[in-house]
Amino acid sequence: MVKKLVSLFVGLFGGLKALPFGRELIVFLISLMPILELRGGLIAASLLKLNPVSSYIISVIGNILPIPFILWFINSILDFMRNSKHLSGIARWLDKKVEKHKGQIEKYGFWGLVLFVGIPLPGTGAWTGCLIAAVLHMDRKKAFLAALIGVFMASIIMMIISFGLLKSIIG
Repeated sequence: MVKKLVSLFVGLFGGLKALPFGRELIVFLISLMPILELRGGLIAASLLKLNPVSSYIISVIGNILPIPFILWFINSILDFMRNSKHLSGIARWLDKKVEKHKGQIEKYGFWGLVLFVGIPLPGTGAWTGCLIAAVLHMDRKKAFLAALIGVFMASIIMMIISFGLLKSIIG
């Protein structure tokens, strides 16, 4: 499913390929996105036949960039959304997502957040992990560090998958 979604976004952003560093920009934009994040960025980099080292750096930066904003501002944004006639549905959906996964992070704290962000499974990642950490009012500095460690953990796993296993499958 992730590969199909990544392929869709690579196609949507396809016009950027004409720009200098356009393929790298596609990887960066995909890495910034919730749900896809670094995992999608590295798969896109592999599909776009980019250099693994530069792809790694671009994807990690793209995935890390939103973390402080999520940790410091998401609660205010969620409060605003909950009180909005037009955005309350999205807020309810996010609240359900937090409720579904918060036990994993609550139980193990810092290391639970590291593993939640670091093990690349559907529904996990920096965006969701930081959303849960913020809603649980975890210490922001510790949550930031846990998310960073998790991103680096996920990046190593995804490098192996994207440029190792995936490359041998697609050629």
